[in-house]
Amino acid sequence: MNYTNPIIPGFYPDPSICRVGEDYYLVTSSFEYFPGVPIFHSRDLYNWRQIGYVLNRPAQLPLDKSPISCGIFAPTLRYHAGRFYMITTNVSFGGNFLVTATDPAGPWSAPVAVDSPGIDPSLTFDGDGTCYITGNWCDDGRGGKGIGVARIDAASGKLLEPMRFIWSGTGGQHAEGPHLYHIGRWWYLLIAEGGTELCHMITIARSESPYGPFESCPHNPILTHRSLPSRIHSIGHSDLVQDHRGNWWMVFLGTRHSLFMYPTRHHLGRETFLAPVTWTNGDSGVTEVTRPTDLGWPVINAGRPIELQMDVPAALPAHPFPPTPTRDDFDSPQYAMSWNWLRNPVIENYSLTQRPGWLTLKGSAVTPDAEDSPTLICRRQQHFNCRAAALLDFVPAAENEEAGVSVRMNDRHHYDLAVTMRGGKRCAIVRQRIGDIFQETACQPLPDGPVELSIEATRDTYSFAAHGDPLRVSPCHPEDGKGVIPLGKASTAYLTSEAAGGFTGVMIALYATGWGKPCTATAAFDWFDYIPLPDDER
Repeated sequence: MNYTNPIIPGFYPDPSICRVGEDYYLVTSSFEYFPGVPIFHSRDLYNWRQIGYVLNRPAQLPLDKSPISCGIFAPTLRYHAGRFYMITTNVSFGGNFLVTATDPAGPWSAPVAVDSPGIDPSLTFDGDGTCYITGNWCDDGRGGKGIGVARIDAASGKLLEPMRFIWSGTGGQHAEGPHLYHIGRWWYLLIAEGGTELCHMITIARSESPYGPFESCPHNPILTHRSLPSRIHSIGHSDLVQDHRGNWWMVFLGTRHSLFMYPTRHHLGRETFLAPVTWTNGDSGVTEVTRPTDLGWPVINAGRPIELQMDVPAALPAHPFPPTPTRDDFDSPQYAMSWNWLRNPVIENYSLTQRPGWLTLKGSAVTPDAEDSPTLICRRQQHFNCRAAALLDFVPAAENEEAGVSVRMNDRHHYDLAVTMRGGKRCAIVRQRIGDIFQETACQPLPDGPVELSIEATRDTYSFAAHGDPLRVSPCHPEDGKGVIPLGKASTAYLTSEAAGGFTGVMIALYATGWGKPCTATAAFDWFDYIPLPDDER
């Protein structure tokens, strides 16, 4: 059976997975975006459909003025005795906490605080119902830090004993993302090391007790792409699952880098990948592969590198879901699950009902550059080659009033394609914000009426255009170029993690702002398109 990696493309890092019967559920980090912790469902492990967000209420997820790449780190999803548990860290507010639900689509409970050190908490339910928490930043007694474990009351979040240090990994920096599993007579401790960069790696140890001592796997790291000539890099932060046919799998994060950049860079974010797992009784990790026994070690993808196109005979029969529509007509009273806000939104600035069939945005004084909550709604860029477009009806009343479409890595790195006023005339502009550089690179007058704004992406560039013909509402670029106002290009290189920093990926946003003053004009979007384009090197 063939499947394509990443199984969930775009900015979906730190995956955690659990199985209930023949159904699989997966969550990822969300950082400063709201709602938080997207949750997905699958029947085959490689076709996934989002079913909601675990944290969809501001009371669950305070993000007010959260710095970039803070907020929610590394959730873990587990199922026990008819209830789902999600534990994570809000590094901006409150630290570690857990929530529960009987239905993974929600509603999820109010947060229960967990008094444990560090980040990346994980839960393990043993067969007798005992629950253990693991996390990092536990004092090793020698002045260092590593992974710790303790029994926890999962209902109250109270630790039943102090955290005990159990392993610091194999020597790589930042031992983190721990998951503890009880398989046969062994307790396996799976972690990430090396930092979530090019030296990221996955390592494992085992013990006959959850408290150790833990023996490091003789073929650690069990998975890494450091120094490999691969399109996939920075592999780490993983989770194991056994499918309903008895086979084992691992989900993990990785990055896809452009072929046309050196040094390599990535801008789609850290994505979710999948690989098969077998088990060996030998020390080499590539022979004597079997299902786990009391002496087994896991072997990922038979010891081979991870590929974009995977051929795995043990893969489950395909169970695809209906494709996601490429156009959002804003006809529903609910926002599509693909949409996110930056931090906690001022929700009265957004409406799907004020002008039926349109999304209306009321621009505030908060700018898209502020560490705050601008009027901005966004979705992930999931493909190198894609086209994003929106039909905007907006008549600015002053030169500070602006609305448009943005490709955004963070507050200090984004490209904006907008409608505003210059010299008393309504214009389309392109602005590039690259760190301390803030420059308008294009400005063209617009005819009256709604205008289509489009951004076409390749691996190397974003191309910007306005379409001044209000009758032109096709989602496909016209061959004759009727009404097209080209507005230039910008490099993807300056929206990469290597240039902009942080842990997220590019988001495509609709926004409105008064640049320091409230907008008197309302921006109305009739539709939004996100269209993947052919890419032979996916």
